[in-house]
Amino acid sequence: MSEIYSADFSDWTRQTAQLLRERRWHEIDLANLIDEVEDLGKSERRAIASQLTRLLLHLLKWQYQPQRRSDSWLDSITDARTQIDLAIQDSLSLKGYPAEQLEDSYRRARRQAATQTKLEISTFPETCQHAIDLVLAEDWLPQG
Repeated sequence: MSEIYSADFSDWTRQTAQLLRERRWHEIDLANLIDEVEDLGKSERRAIASQLTRLLLHLLKWQYQPQRRSDSWLDSITDARTQIDLAIQDSLSLKGYPAEQLEDSYRRARRQAATQTKLEISTFPETCQHAIDLVLAEDWLPQG
């Protein structure tokens, strides 16, 4: 079964699911199955961190470049909030994860904001000035 994992991941997942349904425990590629299950959790956390970075980036741009505000920025802000909410609804154990990732995501967003806006990085505060509840609030936008 390990050979199938390396050669055709899709086929490996289909066969593994079938073996699980049939309770053929001794035939399951346990090492790779464990890795894949662990990766599922990492993937969800990575997706939240990525969306949070995108959200913070656009909030920074909204606040520090008010003359350039656009519907596309609003769409990005709304979509990032929606994607974070959907990920949490699918895995309620991740409810606290955005708060855990706020400062790391903010640092990434701050660097990206400086690059994209061509403003000095010192323009943006070193730490996030807003609580996670506010950042994720559906109708909140920073003043600028």
